Amino acid sequence: KNECTNLYEFKTEEELYQAVEEFSYVHYNHVRPHSSNGYRTPYQARIAG
Repeated sequence: KNECTNLYEFKTEEELYQAVEEFSYVHYNHVRPHSSNGYRTPYQARIAG
């Protein structure tokens, strides 16, 4: 979350929550690899089984 919230300034709480949700779904799960998954994204690890 900090990777997302530290980059932008939010005017409302709703903007913050929406940005974190989008970041979590798109960047964290589909773009960013994780060492615990063999340096695959969570999405890649999930579909690989």
